[in-house]
Amino acid sequence: MAKRHDSDAESRRIIERVARETDPGGTSFLARDRVTAADADRSDPIEYWGTRIGRAAGLLIAIGLLIWLVLFVTRGS
Repeated sequence: MAKRHDSDAESRRIIERVARETDPGGTSFLARDRVTAADADRSDPIEYWGTRIGRAAGLLIAIGLLIWLVLFVTRGS
């Protein structure tokens, strides 16, 4: 019975997190809290640091691609 209770609690936690992340009235894409993983589960250090690293790397890659695109367009003509 305890295993089922743990599974139910985990399912509810996942559903609530998905609802928060898909809420259109949530924080903006470029908000500092988003990159620093303020919404990640702090009790799980792997999830917390993985989220921080992944979001920071994604932001850096996006900025790098934007710079490359601008340079490509301005020099390519």
